[in-house]
Amino acid sequence: MIRQDPNIRPVIRQLDQTAANRIAAGEVVERPASAVKELVENALDAGATRIEVAIAGGGKRLIRVTDDGCGMTAADLPLALARHATSKIDGSDLLDIRSFGFRGEALPSLAAVARLTLTSRAAGHEPAQIAVSAGRAGPVRPAASNRGTVVELRDLFFATPARLKFLRSDRAETQAIAEVMRRLAMAEPATAFTLTDEDEGRMLFRADAEQGDLFNALAARVGRVMGREFLDNAVPIDATRDGLRLTGLAGLPTCSRGAAVAQHLFVNTRPVRDRLLTGALRAGYFDTLPSGRHPAAVLYLACDPRQVDVNVHPAKAEVRFREPDAARGLVVTALRHALAGAGHRAATTGAAAALAAFRAEPDPRPPLRLSHVPIMPARLSPTAAALSLAAQAPLPSGPAAGFAEAAARVEPEGLATDAPLGAARAQLHENWIVAQTRDGIVIVDQHAAHERLVYERLKAQAAAARIPSQALLIPEIVDLGDAAATLLAVAGDLDRLGLALEPFGPGCIAVREVPAALGRVDAAALLRDIADDLADLGASDRLQGRLDAVLSSMACHGSVRSGRRLTGDEMNALLREMERTPRSGQCNHGRPTWIELKLADIERLFGR
Repeated sequence: MIRQDPNIRPVIRQLDQTAANRIAAGEVVERPASAVKELVENALDAGATRIEVAIAGGGKRLIRVTDDGCGMTAADLPLALARHATSKIDGSDLLDIRSFGFRGEALPSLAAVARLTLTSRAAGHEPAQIAVSAGRAGPVRPAASNRGTVVELRDLFFATPARLKFLRSDRAETQAIAEVMRRLAMAEPATAFTLTDEDEGRMLFRADAEQGDLFNALAARVGRVMGREFLDNAVPIDATRDGLRLTGLAGLPTCSRGAAVAQHLFVNTRPVRDRLLTGALRAGYFDTLPSGRHPAAVLYLACDPRQVDVNVHPAKAEVRFREPDAARGLVVTALRHALAGAGHRAATTGAAAALAAFRAEPDPRPPLRLSHVPIMPARLSPTAAALSLAAQAPLPSGPAAGFAEAAARVEPEGLATDAPLGAARAQLHENWIVAQTRDGIVIVDQHAAHERLVYERLKAQAAAARIPSQALLIPEIVDLGDAAATLLAVAGDLDRLGLALEPFGPGCIAVREVPAALGRVDAAALLRDIADDLADLGASDRLQGRLDAVLSSMACHGSVRSGRRLTGDEMNALLREMERTPRSGQCNHGRPTWIELKLADIERLFGR
């Protein structure tokens, strides 16, 4: 950084419009995907029902967005390229934003760093076209066009070549553009979208317009974009609180991902990446996911536009809520309620993995041709001969006939198999319960399942009363500075968890009691961690998490151990309790507690 010499007075000058637009482009247009986002949002604001996007060179050489929206007149075109010119707001109320765009920065910013051609036709008007290169606009000319608008962007960042060096490969930029298209497609299910790569001559993404009411249309579009597997392993969300409504789909914990790539959040249909909502999503899955795994979810939060400020960042990807606690609380509560309502459900991906493991590996040896195999009498070993004779012998009758069946079966024949987890039939290796359902079999990990049941019971008992605490012989004084007030504001919630705090002078807190279950605890470190969570996310589950970890450990030691032989009644009691207990589809560490194999799948394994 070069510091200014205080003895030399610099000259203050007004930057020209071209330089100002290029600076603005650095905020609005970070990469080709940003340009696609801005142009597609403009098309949606114009009421388009069909949007076609074509790219080349990962969007660096070409981006063309064609829509069938309301279009513009010849007189509108120069104004559309002027900075802060927009048809979406009148400037009188910046809180009542009901459109994707409103700042009037996208088109002039793009025109400042690329070669842009804008062709449009409004109903009852002749089509017109204007071309701009690096901020220099040409005259408006007549053109041939249907109703709607075509924006063609070529040689992105040619006017700012330094920015080109920061772009990634064509493949990576194409993937980013496709992700933008998928997000916007989930925001507007009534609009048809296509994305074509002109270099390869193939369609990268297509989503036809969905029919039906809003919720069914959203579910259909989510299934088209996220895939059938997500749709089959998700629970519906629909909750309302304090003027906020949350809808969408949340994946089961056992259908988690290795990264947060399947999390899509929308506020009034606007795709956002908001820390508060992301933190609330993580808190909603608290205690159900293993470390390093991330939930998959598509959530739509609707509210009065005046309750949320979307004018936080030029890219409009961040929002700020007037009442952030209400928004966070709704997301967390709705997710926990929906996941608990899913009961014993587990992802179907476990069954698919099991079937894949059962399939025989292909034989690397070349197949034998029967015409080349000499036919001669086989000479069998004594053991093989005995087995061959046994296979040809008639099946035994009488008491010995049912011996194998009786040994494997643990329940009477008449036991109903209509229950979701079926009726227990056997225990294998003293750990795996095999149950028969109406159309398949269920395999249960008895230790993991019972561990979850005990854990949920302990949590319910802990929630019914204040967590037992242990008074410190000498209160620990922690200096937190300005963060002390934030912690004291939630002192009541912490007290219910067994952590008793009191103010102790400016910026200091006295810790008088800690949860007894934690034993010896570094109170100062715990308070600083909680304060950091409150500052970053507006809430903290850190203390609850540590207490739940203790309960989880207690549940592990108090549950049925692997290697314990169970009676038929015990196994069926375990199955019935799993069906009644929330979140019993995954263990305390987020792994599935059971998988189901359908008869049709098993029959295919045997080629039937």
